[in-house]
Amino acid sequence: MHVKVLIKRDMIAGKEEDFFSHLKNLRINAMNQRGYISGETLICAENTNKVMVISIWETLKDWNDWKTNKKRIEIDALLNELQKNPTQYEPYVYSKYWAAASLGFPRPLQEHDL
Repeated sequence: MHVKVLIKRDMIAGKEEDFFSHLKNLRINAMNQRGYISGETLICAENTNKVMVISIWETLKDWNDWKTNKKRIEIDALLNELQKNPTQYEPYVYSKYWAAASLGFPRPLQEHDL
């Protein structure tokens, strides 16, 4: 089951160079993690201080392992200093898994996936 994680950040104006440097470092480190598939960075067209990363992982457990990784936490702390608000994390699974569950198949978010 693939998981897409929407990561929303609200950067402080004038801090773009440092912010994107740390964000790139975060991506480089994520690429070496088990279960990492891909990621993309989007900048809001209406407010260029708002940045969203869409990160794709093989399982929710893989994402949670990365989210609690010591190196990721260190880099995230540097990013937090350059943000107006705390980072928002929203993991999503594909709706077809929930449709299958309604037909009696096992739910995709079993305890071993968390």
